[in-house]
Amino acid sequence: MHRRHFARLVALSGGLPLLPAALAHHGWSSFDQGRPIYLEGQAGKVMWRNPHVEFELEVPADLKLPADLATRALPAQRAAVDGPALLKAAQLPTRKDRRWLIELAPLTRMEAWNVTPLKTGDRVGVLGFTFAGEKGDAVLRVEYLFVGGKAYGLRSSPA
Repeated sequence: MHRRHFARLVALSGGLPLLPAALAHHGWSSFDQGRPIYLEGQAGKVMWRNPHVEFELEVPADLKLPADLATRALPAQRAAVDGPALLKAAQLPTRKDRRWLIELAPLTRMEAWNVTPLKTGDRVGVLGFTFAGEKGDAVLRVEYLFVGGKAYGLRSSPA
């Protein structure tokens, strides 16, 4: 269910005070996991908090897939994720938004991976999933985070 529709449902049900937490914490089912999307750019506003870390990503107009993306080394994680297959299948979004909301993992998982909190202006690459058909808001749920020359698998804790 897309955020706007969910927000209306919560508001109509009298759950408006719970709306920010409800919108921020949702499962993977509303994301198209068969179509990995790659984005990179500069971090804008960073919200390093639970239920999961988020930041705005400013994407350049001439975004391209990195030549080395399909061969990047990925860290082992506890969840069974076929990272190499995701890298090989990665594509750019069809929508041309220059600003995306990027959803990372909960703080405890970010700490388990020893991810240094992002700052405005940091160069960041992300591989993840957006809503089916790229409908709704420009939101990407991250599977792999690339920052500071390191890759982090965010589906689960490090193996």
